[in-house]
Amino acid sequence: MPTPTLLVLDAEPLPRLGSLTGRVRIEHTDADGLAARLPRADVLLVWDFTSRAVREAWPGEGPRPRWVHTASAGVDHLMCPELAASDTVVTNARGIFDQPIAEYVAALVLAMAKDLPRTLELQRERTWRHRESHKVAGSRAVVVGTGPIGRAITRTLGALDITTALVGRTARTGVHGPEDLDRLLARADWVIAAAPLTDQTHGMFDARRFGVMQPSARFVNIGRGQLVVEEALAEALAKRWIAGAALDVFESEPLTPDSPLWQVPGLIVSPHMSGDIVGWRDELGAQFVELYELWAAGKPLENVVDKQRGYVPGH
Repeated sequence: MPTPTLLVLDAEPLPRLGSLTGRVRIEHTDADGLAARLPRADVLLVWDFTSRAVREAWPGEGPRPRWVHTASAGVDHLMCPELAASDTVVTNARGIFDQPIAEYVAALVLAMAKDLPRTLELQRERTWRHRESHKVAGSRAVVVGTGPIGRAITRTLGALDITTALVGRTARTGVHGPEDLDRLLARADWVIAAAPLTDQTHGMFDARRFGVMQPSARFVNIGRGQLVVEEALAEALAKRWIAGAALDVFESEPLTPDSPLWQVPGLIVSPHMSGDIVGWRDELGAQFVELYELWAAGKPLENVVDKQRGYVPGH
């Protein structure tokens, strides 16, 4: 059997794939070279999960890899009609980011409830200003997205004694359907966006949805930037329709220095880092090696994405 070719769409630092050395022909490419190398690859590892190069290169001529793995939870950056219609299996990094993102969300909830951003500002100004803060125990949250990340957020907020409603694509035991979302938003103190990006979720948090929320509510997006109409969120904060928000993902990344979002009152901006803990790249590399062993042995792969839905089903 010929040695399989693994093509890596590079990003620094490169993945550690040591146990595959000598067993696999590993080739590296940047976005510009991807189209020319795709026909020779049996497997494509999308290590640069911020690149949209796969969407652009996939429709070209010649054979295509039998398996594509992306080192990310989301797959919208690589999915195109030609890939969705193909026999190629797509897998993602499901399971790596769940708890780190949940902890990050909990940190944001506590930071906003306890007014920590203002405390740090006052410290820099050397100003002593006593204030009252909010208790999170007994408050209500809505988490939109029922995948492993959404469920980890629900568990972690539960540890803070926050009552959490989980909203998914369809209603089932323990999960509310989309028809319940507006009703839940109207009562929520915390609204967490953790859904995958699909045709149904694109722009779901718009002016109408922010208008449904109560003035004391706070909004957090750690899902995909395109879930939120950013201009509507900025307006909702400026008009005090809601009390605060935090964005870790954006419609366009990185956020440019001249973006008005930097100065929106009550908005915490972070650079798409909620799941990135010390050692996360090593975990991503180890996960891919484990999946490769399954693929090489002809066994069913884990984390297989439903290419029509745009996420791994099962929740």
